[in-house]
Amino acid sequence: MNRSLALPALAALVLFVAPTALRADPAASPASPAAPPEFELPDLDGRMHKLSDWRGDWVVVNYWATWCAPCRKEIPDLSRLHDERDDITVLGLAFEDTDVATFRSFLEEYPASYPILRVDVYAPPEDFGAPRALPTTYLIAPDGRLAETWIGPITGDTVRERVDRTDEPAS
Repeated sequence: MNRSLALPALAALVLFVAPTALRADPAASPASPAAPPEFELPDLDGRMHKLSDWRGDWVVVNYWATWCAPCRKEIPDLSRLHDERDDITVLGLAFEDTDVATFRSFLEEYPASYPILRVDVYAPPEDFGAPRALPTTYLIAPDGRLAETWIGPITGDTVRERVDRTDEPAS
C-alpha cells in the first residue's frame, strides 16, 4: 500500500474499529443501572445466600482464588474493614474449581472474618459474570445499585474513601 493511502486507512481503523474494542465487556460489570445486581450462592457449609440479604449495607463483593497472590494479600485488610464498619459487609466470592476442603484449609492459613461464598466457574452469577482478572471487586450501595468496580487489588482504605463520599455520583 502506498503512503498516501496508508494514513486514511489507519485513521478509519482507529475511528471505527478501536471504539468497539474499547467498550466494556457486558459480563465484566453487574446488571444495568435500572436493575440491582443479584445472585444466590452457597457458603462453605452449603447454605444459600442472596446478595439482597445484605440490602441496607454497603456490600463489597470480592472475587478471589486461593492461587491468587494479590487476593491473599487483600484478605486481612478486607477482614479489618468488615469488622470495623457496621455499614459495610464484605463477601468473598471464591472463584475457583476446587472442593470445600481445599477452601477450608486455605482459610486456616489466610483467615477471613467475612462470609465466603462459592462460585461455579462454569456458571458464574449472571448479573456479574466471570471476572476478567483476579481480584475483582464490586461495591454495592445500600439501595442495591452498583457504586464502583475495581479490577486488581484494592485496600480497605480505598473502599472506606468511596463509601464516605456518598454524596458524589457513582462511577
